[in-house]
Order: sequence, then structure tokens, then C-alpha cells
Amino acid sequence: MNWITNYVRPKINSLFSRREVPENLWTKCPECGTMLFHRELEANLNVCSNCDHHMAISPRDRFTALFDGGIFTEVKVPEPIADPLHFRDQKKYPDRLKAAQKSTGEKEAMLVAEGEIGRTPIVAAAQDFAFIGGSLSMYVGNAFIAGAERAVQMKKPFVVFSAAGGARMQEGILALMQMPRTTVAIQMLKEAGLPYIVVLTHPTTGGVTASYAMLGDVQIAEPNALICFAGPRVIEQTIREKLPEGFQRAEYLLDHGMLDRVTHRKSLREELITILRMLTGQPPAIRADLAAPEPAPVGTTAPASETLKS
Repeated sequence: MNWITNYVRPKINSLFSRREVPENLWTKCPECGTMLFHRELEANLNVCSNCDHHMAISPRDRFTALFDGGIFTEVKVPEPIADPLHFRDQKKYPDRLKAAQKSTGEKEAMLVAEGEIGRTPIVAAAQDFAFIGGSLSMYVGNAFIAGAERAVQMKKPFVVFSAAGGARMQEGILALMQMPRTTVAIQMLKEAGLPYIVVLTHPTTGGVTASYAMLGDVQIAEPNALICFAGPRVIEQTIREKLPEGFQRAEYLLDHGMLDRVTHRKSLREELITILRMLTGQPPAIRADLAAPEPAPVGTTAPASETLKS
């Protein structure tokens, strides 16, 4: 009986038991509750196919979709002092950094890269909200400045994708000092005559909104992105009044003149190409692999093949 119980029955159960389905195959949309297959969600740039809700997307995945052929080169960022204040709350600051690095696979909250978009060379920087809320830190400040300096050096436009909960509290005043540092870097771009475009994603708040996120030559936002300094809950508790519907969302800010465009994520690449080529004095992009033909001089005869009629 022991032989049957201990060997035969487990063997039979293992042959006929159902395989466990991995938990990461499906994602539930936080807006409408639809279960989305992970491959379809990735192909749709993390936008819900049912309600069009724009979910978070990592900087690396964003750059893969943004740059031509998904090819880009990372820009080196100077390393700041690690844990300058020796800050500790429930965890030590270095432990929080290690946990964020492990969960995101990135070194810090901002990724800087250069490449071509519609054959237009640019430098781009994107924040990762999954990395300690995309908070503005000394590293993020260094990354922004490194991107701006690279853009000035190579005479390329600078495009920034913001997503942050504000300045990083574990770095205190040193994090707040990144606000004037990044503002000076933007002034460098303006003096060099280079376009600076900001794409505000959900959410962009606090010191990031109060500095480089609202200083672009062109301000674009993704649909329904929360863009503010203090959040709506804090404001309601302060003034003790109910805020208007959609207050501090991208569409509300567009209606009140704080943004230039609200653009769907799937249309963002084409819009950026159009704006960048317009601001840099280039002709419209050609939707093909071949370069645009040179215009024929006035008075020349068209090739015989073009004059023949079928």
C-alpha cells in the first residue's frame, strides 16, 4: 500500500495535472479592468486596446519604439556621490537603490541616448517612474546635463520624456539643487539655437514640473497624463473645495494654454519627426528608405521616360 501511495499515485498525478500558467502573461488595465495579453500590450506600446489608457512604459522600450530600427547609443553619465546624506528611514538609501536597480534593470531613474528618428539625429532622455518614482536626484541632474551637453556638442535637438513624483527626499537639498542646474543646461541649448522638446507623461509632478519639464520650446503630453506641482488631493485638502473634473490632466492643461499638443503614444513618433524637421529647417520626412530626389533646375527638360505616355 505504501508503494502505491508513495510512488504510483504521485506519478499518475504528475502526468495528468494541469500546467501552471505564468502570472506575467496577462496585465489588467487599471482604467477599465480588461485583461490584456502581454505580447499584444507590448506591440501596442503599453496602451490598452479597449479603453486607450496609456500605461507606464520603460525608457528602454520607449527608445526602441522611438528611434529608427530601435537602434540607439547610450550617453555616458557622470557618477554622483553615493548616499551623500547617509539617509535612512525604514531602509537605508543604498538598499533602496539596489532594490530599484534589481526591479527595473536600470542603473537610475533617467536613461539618455542618441540616435536617429525619421533620419533626424537627436539626443533623448527619459525618466522611469518605476525607479523610486522617477524622482529627481543628483544622478538624474547629471544625466539631463550630460544629454544637453551632448546635444550642444553634436548640434542635435534634445527631446526629454518626463515622468516623476518630484525631487528625491533621500538626497534633500542636493536633489533640489538639480532644478537650477537643469535650467542652466536648457539655457545652453537656447544659446546654441537647438530645439528643446518636452513630452510629459503620467505622472509629471513636483520639482520636475517646476523646472525642466515646463521649459520646452514645444510642450507635448500623452493623453490623460497628470501634470502638476502639488497633486489634486493635496490641493483639495488645503482649500477644502472640490476641484473641477479632469483638473491637472493633460487635456485640461491644453485647454488652458499650458501645453501645445496632447498626442497619442502611437502617433508621437511621427509628430516628433514633423516638429523636429520643422524646427531645424529640414524638408518633410520621406516615408521610404530612399533619399528624396533633388529638384530639377528651372528650364530643364524632364527625362524621356517621364514624357512617354502609355
